[in-house]
Amino acid sequence: MSTADPGTDPEGPRTRASLARDLARLGVRPGLTLLVHSSLRSLGWVCGSEQAVVQALTDALGPGGTLVVPTQTSDNTDPSGWGAPPVPASWWPTIREHTPAFDPLHTPGSHMGRISEAVRTRSGAVRSPHPQTSFAALGPDAEHLMHPHPLGSALGERSPLARLEQKRAHILLLGVGYDSCTAFHLAEYRIPNPRRAETSCAIGTETGRREWVTVTDVDLNADDFPALGTALEETGIVTTGPVGAATARLFPLAEAVGFATSWLSEHRPR
Repeated sequence: MSTADPGTDPEGPRTRASLARDLARLGVRPGLTLLVHSSLRSLGWVCGSEQAVVQALTDALGPGGTLVVPTQTSDNTDPSGWGAPPVPASWWPTIREHTPAFDPLHTPGSHMGRISEAVRTRSGAVRSPHPQTSFAALGPDAEHLMHPHPLGSALGERSPLARLEQKRAHILLLGVGYDSCTAFHLAEYRIPNPRRAETSCAIGTETGRREWVTVTDVDLNADDFPALGTALEETGIVTTGPVGAATARLFPLAEAVGFATSWLSEHRPR
């Protein structure tokens, strides 16, 4: 069942076929590599819920296209930085000791929404191995795009984002705003002297043991991404249109990252 209330959707149920038609009208074409950030509820009442949405996306992309979604695990972080909600400091040692190691096959990315989870758990999906900022992909380029993804490059030059850029991928914001645009984080690695910070997480070692590790990486911050997105739209590279009941935005990833790098370099305090 869809998460949307049918009483608030006077146009009736959306289907796999109708969503695929909407995607095609927006500009999603066969053979495209597509990074999708999504909200299931924004689409209205969907017959078949997230399963139908994933089917519509793969229908629009065809057998030669590759579908990519974020499957990030923000709860595999140091509890001292949690704020929504915070946990008592007395709990921190227990959390650090007992948080399960990230497992690409089994650790859910539930904070990313039901559509992303449906892609991650679909037969044939490939997931990148970063314990905090993983992605999952379906399609002929999935394996190449997802590996490597090492610690120390959460969303940087050795992450799937950089390979999506090389692949001339497009971004689809499906009922979500620019604050969800993960690709803007790649630009954070390219601005002069990006701020860096320590980050900690639970990982599985090659010998099968669990370890709590700390690495230094770029300190990611999406607070100004809505303003960045507004400026990006003024360039004319963003196509906006309806998909179901949602407002969708489609744009090329490489051009967006290039613009974001210049914009952040100019607008962020050094």
